[in-house]
Amino acid sequence: MEPVPLQDFVCALDPASLPRVLRVCSGVYFQGSIYEISGNECCLSTGDLMKVTQLRLQKVVCENPGTGQTIELDPNFKGHFSPLTGPQSYGTLEELVSALIRSSKPLPVWFMSIYRIDTQTRVVPEEQPLMLEAVEMHLGTCSARCVLSMGTQVVALYLPLSTKGPFWELETGAPRTLLQALQDPALKGLLLTCPTLPWRSLILRPHYEIQAIMHMRRTIVSIPSTLEVDVEDVTTSSEHIHFIQPLLLSEVLARGGPFPLNAQILEVPEGPPIFLSPWVGSLRKGQGLCIHGLASPPWRVLASTKGRKVPRYFMVSGAYHGKLRRRPREFSTAYDLLGALQPGRPLRVVTMKDCEGNEEEIPGFSSLAMGDRLEVLGSGQAHGSHGRDMDVLMCHRLSDQAGEEEEYEEEAEDQEQIVLPLYFSGSFVEEMSDARRYNLADLTAQFSLPCEVKVVTKDSSHPADPLPLFPGLRLEEKIMEPFLVVSLDSEPGMYFEIPPQWLDLTIMEEEGQPGQPAGSLPAATVEELTDAFYYHLRKLPASESQGPPPRPPKRQNLSEQEKQSRLEGSMKSSPVSELQQRPLLPKLKMTTLAKATEVGSNTYSKIPARKDLRPTKCSTLDPDGDKHDYEEVVECFRKTL
Repeated sequence: MEPVPLQDFVCALDPASLPRVLRVCSGVYFQGSIYEISGNECCLSTGDLMKVTQLRLQKVVCENPGTGQTIELDPNFKGHFSPLTGPQSYGTLEELVSALIRSSKPLPVWFMSIYRIDTQTRVVPEEQPLMLEAVEMHLGTCSARCVLSMGTQVVALYLPLSTKGPFWELETGAPRTLLQALQDPALKGLLLTCPTLPWRSLILRPHYEIQAIMHMRRTIVSIPSTLEVDVEDVTTSSEHIHFIQPLLLSEVLARGGPFPLNAQILEVPEGPPIFLSPWVGSLRKGQGLCIHGLASPPWRVLASTKGRKVPRYFMVSGAYHGKLRRRPREFSTAYDLLGALQPGRPLRVVTMKDCEGNEEEIPGFSSLAMGDRLEVLGSGQAHGSHGRDMDVLMCHRLSDQAGEEEEYEEEAEDQEQIVLPLYFSGSFVEEMSDARRYNLADLTAQFSLPCEVKVVTKDSSHPADPLPLFPGLRLEEKIMEPFLVVSLDSEPGMYFEIPPQWLDLTIMEEEGQPGQPAGSLPAATVEELTDAFYYHLRKLPASESQGPPPRPPKRQNLSEQEKQSRLEGSMKSSPVSELQQRPLLPKLKMTTLAKATEVGSNTYSKIPARKDLRPTKCSTLDPDGDKHDYEEVVECFRKTL
């Protein structure tokens, strides 16, 4: 086949013969050119092959051959078209009949008049097709017997041969719809007429959208038929050609198989790595893969290490078989305590530092001492000093001796109830005595996350399990995301799991019988994450379901009178008088200081943690009962002045 313009090839193409393979012979179509409109994005170069699978009629341009004017018609245009045999017209009906006799053209034939024809029985509209069946005498006049079709009604008319036109001969056959006129090969290139359009003759120029498959194109390519390229039909000689269609891992996941699937990597997403595992370096262009199927279970747990200056982050699969033991959780605010409280599970904590309360601000907001034991009851409301209700945490202060449940129940009525505002900042450690060993599924089912654990038994299926090496782990949250189990052709025994949402490789299917491991699919239970990817996961909507803790209330501003009185008082006082009012400080010797430090350290070590421990005021030293020398600071100050 000789090369032809793409538009001519498409117009002459029979849709029933699809698919057809075409080769681009001349012309280059660059992406981003003027042809890239209406979503048609393609780049055609000389020698490119395409398999045309479908044609879609976009619009039809109706052109007046005399003036060059055009009108765009929708593919659903309801008018009917009739072909004209040529540009010649006839002045009377007798001239038309004489031309038919000279050309030996058999009857019936179709014709039309560009003006309205009035008869005794009916009026024929202008440009209305008529069928000439015969010439005979009617009422003593030589007339043409014609048939007028008006929808479902057919009417016979006798028109005298002297009837004036001009008349145009039409192609044999009934008027056609727009789609019929475009699909009829006999009408290609002929002049047509349509009663509903303003021109007596016209040409139809259809615009198609070509749906084609091309090499290394992931999706179907849409090409406009008006593209100025020449093509050649090479279907017969290209039966052995296989068009490679790239796939994304997300597309493989969406279609659900078939698994196992042999594939080759065509492209790796750009950007920093998300895993710190050895197999990440093997994901490069040209690497062969075997996709075995979906990983089970579909959930993972994000974990961070504890007890190190630089934490490390892991994604632990639900199939992890190591054993974990709970560790006491640490809380820094009352808001954290409220978030960790679960219905039906008592939460007891120990205060790790002294915290000063303010009962004037909130009734019941008493101070806490290091070693105080608290039982968290739940949330409540308290009327603050600012004249509004505040959200608070209700707690019981437990006695130091309350160890057994029976004794605790007897003293429940005598326990001191305290309240802590949710913005209260402190240091609390969970009081627990749970020595059981859990697997990951049972732990996440029984306890809410985040949760502090220690891996006491490593996963036997993961010889290089790094989690038991850390003194503690913080299980942050559970995420639900499908993973695909993948192995490398170069290392068939190494299996790992890829999340298509975050690592969407571009692959192509390969022929061959894929290998499948015996039994259930192996699971990659622990993957170390990069810092950037871990924080990206923590920013997902699932991690933002809990709002930030409340802010503490602003302190009320002092009134103007109080500010003025304080300012005046500070101006009246002199430096000398302030120095005279201060007590004289003892001048300690080095031996005395060392002794005092030693005694002080022993004294503090003997003080037990008590619930009634409160901050006390510093006692003033008695100058009469002390034998140390004093230095007169006022006297030295006067000498200086």
